[in-house]
Amino acid sequence: MSLPLPPPADDPFGPYGERSQPFFIDVRPAPRRSWWREWGQNVALFVLTALSVYATQAFWWGSGHRDGLLLMAGLMSILLAHEMGHYIACRYYRVDATLPFFLPVPVISLVGTLGAFIRIRSRFPNRRALFDIGIAGPLAGFAVCIPVLVLGIREARVLPTPAEPSFLEFSDPLLIQWTVAWLKGTIPEGHTVFIGPLGLAAWFGLLVTALNLIPIGQLDGGHVTYALLGRRADRLSRVVWWISVLLILASPSWVVWAVLVRVLGRSHPPTWDDALPLGLPRVWVALLGFAIFAVCFVPSPFVNSWPPIASGLRDLLSNLTSR
Repeated sequence: MSLPLPPPADDPFGPYGERSQPFFIDVRPAPRRSWWREWGQNVALFVLTALSVYATQAFWWGSGHRDGLLLMAGLMSILLAHEMGHYIACRYYRVDATLPFFLPVPVISLVGTLGAFIRIRSRFPNRRALFDIGIAGPLAGFAVCIPVLVLGIREARVLPTPAEPSFLEFSDPLLIQWTVAWLKGTIPEGHTVFIGPLGLAAWFGLLVTALNLIPIGQLDGGHVTYALLGRRADRLSRVVWWISVLLILASPSWVVWAVLVRVLGRSHPPTWDDALPLGLPRVWVALLGFAIFAVCFVPSPFVNSWPPIASGLRDLLSNLTSR
């Protein structure tokens, strides 16, 4: 995920990119940042997130050191590839951006992290640069997801489904369904595929890829759609946001996502040169990006996620009224 800053209030190009007043370019070099602000905090967060992922799998889920190391290696590789795709593209176009900030969330998160983001501190020079920076992350992360997914499905076990399930059941995106059919064949009736740490890393990586490719605001998908459609992308962004709100009926996890996207904003700021055409090759890459979204997306990441919440609320209400 990339996280651009909004244009300053005194932006001489105005809210829509028109030059609204005379301006002068300040050619003085920017003050040098300290090593901590430049890369120290990013390295610290990366190490903390790696430890959080490892500890969540090894100790909180009780899977042991081997599974903790496998989840850490698989998931951190996917997240690092995604964010470095953005970062390297920013460096290529000389867009001011930070190194990735990783988010360690032990215990609370299923895998010990909420992902990562980079902070973009300057406006995109044109729509081509915006497109390349936006799509580079999902493509890089997806490329690493593929081998992790193959290894994860190879290590998965096909076992009889327990009479009373005591496991967390995931909804499988199309890519996982196809990989299971390829490597495991037809799953017998009454059996379930139990994934290991690499399968979990791949599942979470595909989920992160899909969420970032949603064409809303300043998500990666928002960058791509703005590069394709210009200001018309804001209308699409609002429609897709309302669809995200409706998806709360399918899964409670969309509550947090809808609020987060609303806070980040549904509009996309203009580039310095919105008039530069995108070109046909990038249109084809955009179609590839939306195809990746289609095979990674699931409307309800967790199966039957609303009933346990409803049951818990009923029990809580019953306890309160019985007092």
